[in-house]
Formats: sequence, C-alpha cells, structure tokens
Amino acid sequence: MEDILLEILDRLRAGETLDAKALQRLIRAHNEGIPDNRDHFAKKQLMPFYLRTKAEDPKRWASWNIDAELERELVATIQLKPRRTASGVATITVLTKPWPCGGQCLYCPNDVRMPKSYLTDEPACQRAERSWFDPYLQVTARLNTLRQMGHTIDKVELIVLGGTWSDYPQDYQIWFMTELFRALNEAGTPEAQRSAAERRAFYESCGVPSERPDCAAATAGVQRAVDDGELTYNQAVTRLYGCGTSDAEDGATPWQRAARIQHATLAQLEAQHARNESAAHRSVGLVVETRPEAISAESLLLLRRLGCTKVQMGVQSLDSRILTLNNRAGGSVERVADAFALLRLLGFKIHAHFMANLLGATPEGDKRDYERLVQDGQFLPDEVKLYPCALVGGTELCEHHEDGSWRPYAEAELLDVLAADVEATPAFTRISRMIRDISSHDILAGNKKVNLRQMVDGKVAAEGRAVREIRSREISTNPPSLDELELHDLAYETAVSTEHFLQWTAPDGRIAGFLRLSLPNAAAVTWLDEQLGECECPIAPDAAMIREVHVYGAVAGIHQEGSAAQHHGLGSRLVEEACRIARAEGYARLNVISAVGTRGYYRRLGFQDAGLYQQRDLTAGG
Repeated sequence: MEDILLEILDRLRAGETLDAKALQRLIRAHNEGIPDNRDHFAKKQLMPFYLRTKAEDPKRWASWNIDAELERELVATIQLKPRRTASGVATITVLTKPWPCGGQCLYCPNDVRMPKSYLTDEPACQRAERSWFDPYLQVTARLNTLRQMGHTIDKVELIVLGGTWSDYPQDYQIWFMTELFRALNEAGTPEAQRSAAERRAFYESCGVPSERPDCAAATAGVQRAVDDGELTYNQAVTRLYGCGTSDAEDGATPWQRAARIQHATLAQLEAQHARNESAAHRSVGLVVETRPEAISAESLLLLRRLGCTKVQMGVQSLDSRILTLNNRAGGSVERVADAFALLRLLGFKIHAHFMANLLGATPEGDKRDYERLVQDGQFLPDEVKLYPCALVGGTELCEHHEDGSWRPYAEAELLDVLAADVEATPAFTRISRMIRDISSHDILAGNKKVNLRQMVDGKVAAEGRAVREIRSREISTNPPSLDELELHDLAYETAVSTEHFLQWTAPDGRIAGFLRLSLPNAAAVTWLDEQLGECECPIAPDAAMIREVHVYGAVAGIHQEGSAAQHHGLGSRLVEEACRIARAEGYARLNVISAVGTRGYYRRLGFQDAGLYQQRDLTAGG
C-alpha cells in the first residue's frame, strides 16, 4: 500500500494529474503478480491507510515529505465519492425510531423495523438500525466514515428522516436534536469514544437488538401479522416499541427501557447549540420530514428553536381526486398551500416530495400536476424529490395492482413524464432525487433501475430540451474561474411574497452560488400573526428574509485557505446584494434563518441575534 501511495506522490510532484482511470491503472499495475484476488489492493484502502499512518505513525508519514499543497492534491486523487461534498457541505442522514404514523397512505411500506415509509434495506436505514436509531451513534459513525473517505467534514447538513416529525413526542424531538448537536460537538474526541461505548452498552443492557438477523427475528411474528392484515402498522409498532416509557421493569419492552434516556430540555439543547457555534464540526443546515397537514405556525416556531432550517414535506400530488384515492385526504390542496405559505413566511427552505404514477394518475395528468407545483405562486418549492410510485409488498396498493386498477407506467411513459417535469422546473428549484433507495427485491412492480435520473437526463439531452433546474447546473468538482462569474437576479411572485433568487453563474449557465431573498407582503404577515394566536409573531411587515445562502464547490474547511468557491467571498457579496434590494424596496430590517453553525458567519456580516433569527438593520446603510 505504501508503494502505491509513494508512486502517486511522485507523479503528483512531477505535475501529473491522475484521474480515476489513471489511478485504477496504477493500482492494477501493483496488483500484477499477486495471484490471489483477495490480496489485491483497491482504491478504497488508500485513504484509510494514509489517514491511519498520519495519525498513528508520524515518523513514517514525515518521511513522505508531504506539504499542505501536495496533501490537497493527494486527497483529491484518492478521495472516495467526491460528489458527496461537492455541493459545499457534508450531508449526514439519520433516522428516528419506529413510531405510529398519523398518515395512512395507500402506497406506503409497512416495515415494522423502520419508521413509516422506510425499508430495512435502504442504506441509511441499515446504518440507523445498527446504531439503535440513536442520533449520537448515527452521526459519529457517519462522520468517521466520511473522514475515512477523505471528505472535509467541518460543515455538516443534518437530514432527519422518519415519516412525520411532529408525530413524535416533544420531549423525544428535543432529545433527538440535542444528541445530534452533542455528536457534532464531541466527534473525533476521546469523549466521543467513551460516550459511544456507554450508549452501546446501555442499549444492549435494555435488550434492544441491532444486528440484522436479531432484529428480523425479534419482529418476524408481528411483521407477519401486519402483512396478513391482522394488525395495522401503528398497532404493530405500538406493541413492539411502546408509545412512551414504562416505570415497571417487569413487562417493559426493551424499547420502553431504552426510552427512559430519550428526553431532554430546551435548555440542554440550547447549550449544545452554543457549543456548536465554534465546534470543529458545525451544523450548516438541519432538515426534518413531515406532511403538509401536520404543519402549523406554532409547530414551526418549535422547529426554529430546535435549529431547523429546511422542511421536507410529502406533497405527492396537487390533484384532490388523486390525494383522496391514495388516502392522502388529510393533505388537501388547501392545506398544502397554507403549509407553503407558513414555511416561506417563517424563512424555511421548502423541499417538496412529489410522486408520479399514483393510483388514478395518468402520464398527461402527472405532467400538468407537476407543472402546477413549480409554476403556481401558491407553491413553488425550492427543492423537489421527484420519484415514481413503486409497488412494495404489504401495502394497500397491492390490491389495486391485483385487480388491475393500478399499473406501473411503462419505461417510455415514465421517462416521458420525468423529462417533461425536468423541462418545466424553473431555475430557482433543485430536483434533488428521482428514485428512492429501495432495493430492487423489495419492489414488486415499477421502476427498479438505479440510473433512472441518468436515463432521464439522456432523453432530455437527446431531444434538445432546455434544462434550468439547479442540480444540473452545479459547478460540482470542476469550478469555473472566478472572473467568469456574473451575478443575476431572478425575481418571481408567490402568494405571500416577492422572491429574489440571486445566483452566481458562469457563461455556460453553471451555478457557483445562490441566495434566496423573500420580501413578504404586509397582508401575509397579518395572516401569519392570526395563525399564531397567542404566540408572538417572530417577523414584522418591514423585515425581509434571507431563506438560504449556498456556495458550491468542494467543501472549504473552516479557517483554511484554498481555491474552492467558498473561499472567495461569493456568499458575503450575495448577502450585500440582498441588503441593497431589500432596502430599495422599503424594508427596514433583514432577517436570516441561520443554522446554528453559521451564526458566527452572519455576525461578521453585521447581523445580530434576534430571537429565532439573526437580523441586520437596513435603515442606517447596514
């Protein structure tokens, strides 16, 4: 392994650029003559070996004579899955524990080992189950994996999945968030190692399984009852996990015993927030998942106190007939519109889930439905998770497949729908995904191709369709020169505001960074105040809102020099332009929905802490 690294270093010193194919050729050359494939070297071994040597054998590492610039080149060469942090942050997905769900969606899986709608074979689900769904263990394990892959992990976006966030008890919500931040604050320290060991020992003492065969055995009987229709998902998870804690040792389930530690206070959470402002691993975004009908003005105030900056919302369709057919009646179109309005006024980034091929849908109807989502001012999400409905065993949709009232679209039909959706997506919206991480063996009917997005992109390109959505334009790992970038302002109207999408773009349309500025109208702020009832409204009619600032490129380490776009003030220049626009439109103040780990950044730009937001005075030229 050392010989491979030394050859890589020699080539880099000679000015060579080793792309993925060249690196594989180099590794294959070193494997020649080794008869047993099990003894062959692989790229995935290089980064862990390098990091381990640097940490545990400094004398040997020093003999390699690596300076800072050479190390940057080496890491870029041997890093695994560079796109993981090419968007500017390291993303970590965690899951909450299984819990009764307030929805009854026709297509939704009923895996009792997982929160509603998730399946045990999905990668994030496997990681969560091995960690007893403990947020601390999930985050610390994932940070270690990303570090071993060579990624910079000091800027982290936390994505919390698990069905509907507000279905969980409030003390569990606060505990979960507290432990997420504690994990970021302690990661990489001896304190983290001790805490992780203690947690593992605790869950084992409670009798909670974490190995896949043990988890399957513990839930097999209840899962069969759900599959046979003898129990609902909610009844099953209540039986397995309990809906709270039990003071009686006898009769308490393992999960009820574990739940005794799963509570915290807001004061404890805020202490972890304060610590994270200067931690080595900072939260630059915190996302939760919910349904539109579960969103209220009051619930969003709590999300802000928890540190949340973005909400993923299961919209699925804007056709009332389709919603009713698929048991989504609680998510009426009116409730969806209200949820969008509340989220936007309170500054949240809005990530909508949308599905094609639901029961009762048609390809042409799906196209019209999606077009309304991205063009009607009542909605206009910032991000979309767009994916086709798939048939999973144990769902009510199976009956409709059997009687012929539902069928999966043929591949050509599906590609046609998704290509049209891509073309309809405006430049201020990002299509984050087009498939779920569901294993093909769990899908009874429907798309099983993991490269669906690539197929859609190919069709779009072959037909010469215009593509404006953000993800296809991200600079990724190949940034343009800074003198090529121009700042553009894309303004659009919503039901409650005028939005300005400020973007740095290259001549070819690629995007290096953007800012979402929201200018709420006075009537909408009055409506929000009414929705809050006795709760104090945290925004005023004369205050504009920055809902997001994002600069692309490989993650720039905190307080480190470098060539990434994040190092050249693109974000601060976007903020200054937002101030100029808001002031010109008559707003006296500018709020920003800052993440906990970005508070210091905004203070340096003249913002002051102001309750749930940070705020800058615009009346004195600020």
